[in-house]
Amino acid sequence: MNYQETIQYLYNSTPVFEHVGASAYKEGLDNSLALDKHLAMPHRQFKTIHVAGTNGKGSTAHTLAAILQACGYRVGLYTSPHLIDFRERIRVNGEPLSEAYVVNFVAKHRDFFEPLHPSFFELTTAMAFSYFAESSVDVAVIEVGLGGRLDCTNIISPVLSVITNISLDHTGFLGNTLAQIASEKAGIIKKETPVVVGETTAETRPMFANKAKEMHAPMVWAEEKPEVLQWQHRNEGGISLQTRSFGNVVFELGGNYQHHNANTILTATLQLQTLGFAITATAVAQGMANVCQSTGLQGRWQTLSTTPRVICDTGHNVAGWQYLSTQLAAQSYRTLRMVFGMVDDKDLDTVLTLLPKDATYYFTQASTHRAVPSEIVAQKAEQNALHGHIYNKVRTAYDAALNEAEEGDLVFVGGSSYVVADLLSSLETPPITTNRPENQRKTSTLFQLKFAY
Repeated sequence: MNYQETIQYLYNSTPVFEHVGASAYKEGLDNSLALDKHLAMPHRQFKTIHVAGTNGKGSTAHTLAAILQACGYRVGLYTSPHLIDFRERIRVNGEPLSEAYVVNFVAKHRDFFEPLHPSFFELTTAMAFSYFAESSVDVAVIEVGLGGRLDCTNIISPVLSVITNISLDHTGFLGNTLAQIASEKAGIIKKETPVVVGETTAETRPMFANKAKEMHAPMVWAEEKPEVLQWQHRNEGGISLQTRSFGNVVFELGGNYQHHNANTILTATLQLQTLGFAITATAVAQGMANVCQSTGLQGRWQTLSTTPRVICDTGHNVAGWQYLSTQLAAQSYRTLRMVFGMVDDKDLDTVLTLLPKDATYYFTQASTHRAVPSEIVAQKAEQNALHGHIYNKVRTAYDAALNEAEEGDLVFVGGSSYVVADLLSSLETPPITTNRPENQRKTSTLFQLKFAY
């Protein structure tokens, strides 16, 4: 099989969350442990940093990787989902694993894993750990897929655990209260291993404190001694940070929520220094200013065009939209044009109450079975005084918004990572390699989004 055929084989032969939803989520670590044993426990050959949380864990994982890369470490980065190409999930120093590695890994190990019937995410995680070991990384930043306690990444023994925040999301898997979800996320806290928690509530803090006490794990609350003292948006993009320990820093990610992520990131960076990582203030500044170029991160308040101004963001739940709605309200525009859609396991009704009333809407649905039909989104939106037209494809909705946009208008694309992925896939987007000149970039050939837990 070639690369395209191998990817299709994986999608068709392993349960994929994007295709079948809840049935693709496998509780427990049995399959992961079996795959790990078969591969000679590759994750034990390098240090790891484990990152969990409801929102911000992707930005946090990518930025920690960028900082470590700037220090000269060889850094693995495992994140999910991908937006355009499967290989985005598994990178070393920002570069994705090769198509040949994916093909060869599947061909070499399929006789073992086929009878095991692992999920797509279980198999992908095993592939990542194997690739990092073979690539001789110094450290790998591992993002949790879903939850924590029973997530298949939780077989690692990290040097540091990081939990960004907790809000109501994936309640069908993790629980219906913040305390229940926090308990699942706290499952990544390991014995005598330091843990940084970014944000807490009265419900979540005791869950983390109790688990840390049980595991004799040193606990650091990022809120108690904030590293970010002041922040403001920059006209050029991103945000300027005045920090407690690292001086003045420019953070490339410009979302309103990113100063919270930055506080968590910098607190975790201090802990890494304590653990013996040679991290300088210069490397912190370099990593945070160049996180997208260094790691290939996309979809976080990302500017796609300046004429007209087009922004996309993967914020997809109530907590995310509480920040996005505020940031949209702070923008200057003649008309705000919203290309919007969501998937069926999110709280669409509540998100709709947060959306701007003064916008023109282009209701759409992503190319996933989990997408809420655009007709239903539009019907519910009308009940919230949100008006617009219906489009069955993201690119069609986007083109309509662009055709109607006039000077001074702002086009926003979001509501779901799937919506952003469909748009990026349909455009002349940069490839997943990160070190080529802009004018030499070509469009990726694999235009599929797979949320695969």
